[in-house]
This record gives sequence, C-alpha cells and structure tokens, in this order.
Amino acid sequence: MNLRSLARWFGTLGVVALLVPGTASAADVHVMISAGFYEVYAELGPAFERATGHRLITTRGPSMGDSPEAIPTRLARGETADVVILDGGSAGELARRGIVRAGSRVDLARSQIGMVVRAGAAKPNIGSVEAFRRTLLAATSIGYSDSASGTYLSTTLFAKLGVADQVAGKSRKVRGPPSGEPVAAAVARGELEIGFQQVSELIHVPGVTFVGTIPAELQPEISFAGAITSAARQGDAALALLRFLASPEAASAIVKAGLTPFAGR
Repeated sequence: MNLRSLARWFGTLGVVALLVPGTASAADVHVMISAGFYEVYAELGPAFERATGHRLITTRGPSMGDSPEAIPTRLARGETADVVILDGGSAGELARRGIVRAGSRVDLARSQIGMVVRAGAAKPNIGSVEAFRRTLLAATSIGYSDSASGTYLSTTLFAKLGVADQVAGKSRKVRGPPSGEPVAAAVARGELEIGFQQVSELIHVPGVTFVGTIPAELQPEISFAGAITSAARQGDAALALLRFLASPEAASAIVKAGLTPFAGR
C-alpha cells in the first residue's frame, strides 16, 4: 500500500485527523507487543508512522509467564503503554483486571502451534495424534516457549497425551525476546532436537526446518489481540493503529507472518 492510499484509508477512520508528518498533532504512541505478532507490526508500523506522523515507541515481551519482561509483569510494576498487542487470553485477563479499557479490544489474527527440527534433520511424523505422541516420546530433547504456546504444552497438552512424566526431564522452556530468543534458535544450534512455538515465531528463523503444525484436534484457541490501556495518553492514535492492523489492508502481511486473518478481512 502506498503512502497516499494509506493516508486516504486513515481518513475514513474518523479517529485521527493527522495525515501530514510533522504537524502539531503528532504523538508518541507507546506499544507493548509480544513476539507472535511482531513480524506483522514490524512490517506495517513504518507505513502507519509515515501516513499519520505518529511515532511508535515499542517495548517487547512475552504475553504471559514468569519473565520480568512479560507484558503483564511490566504493567504491574508501573511501566506505561498506550496499547498492548499480545495473546488474546492475556488481553482478556488484563481487561478483567481493569488494566486495559473495557470494550477496546481488537482481534487481529489467529495462530497455530508448529514444530521445527534442525536444518538437515529428518522430519518426524506429527500428522496424527498418535504419531505426534510417539515423536514426543522418541525425542531426546524438547523445547517450548515461555509464553502462551509453551504454557499450553507444558501444563495441558503433555498431560492430555499421557506423556508429562516421560518428557519432563528432557523438556526445556526457552525465554523469548527481547532478552531471549525464539525456540527455533536453540534448535538451529543443535541444543534441542525438536522445538514448539507459534508458527509465526518459527518460520523466519534460519537453520531449522518447519515440520508442520501439531494435529488440529490438539490445537488450542490462540489468537492475537490489541487493547488500549486504562492509562493511555494517546488513545485515538492507539485505536487508529489497532484498526489498521485489523484491516483488510493488513491481511497479506498477517498471512506472510504465518498467521490467519479473522474471517471477513
């Protein structure tokens, strides 16, 4: 999308008057975002800045978990943001706690959990539930994230498959960005035989082979959503950003990142 057509699109929102960079209405919009939607944001954010004149100030962190960099932890200790973009379940929890504005949630994309192996390694069969279970049992080491997908695997899925005890000693939680790395990076170095994370966080990492998504009947309902914080100073600009990221114009970037736009976009 070129700058002129993007500017016309923002004009239809009715929430941002600013269409010329450098005007007095330009704002610094503080964004906290988790890794799963970051590829989309990184691609589209500069276009948003050029079209509106706003400047995006970005802080990264997991959607959940015990990391001091996790978005809920950051907010709880007083760090500020105008908008958060993270796992939909975490967005809902922030709304229940009053940390984001009621009714401000914008759903952005659906996500699936996938698996990688080191480049050149044989691709295990994960095409059925039983094949996937056998792959877990046969693996010498397993990696998963410290956010939504890893929480689901370690607290729910392994137990559901009856392998929690067998994989406990060979599983490792990998701390994600900003101070950590994608699970796939550890797989690429040969530190882990197989690794799991949301597809969008796996497919752009060099040195690994994407095996596929885990069986459909085992996939949790994972999505990404944005919401405006209760302490937001730039609510209108934050809303414009979220509406843009959820618009049909963003769909191609969402698909390229390994995510699925919501129906009708």
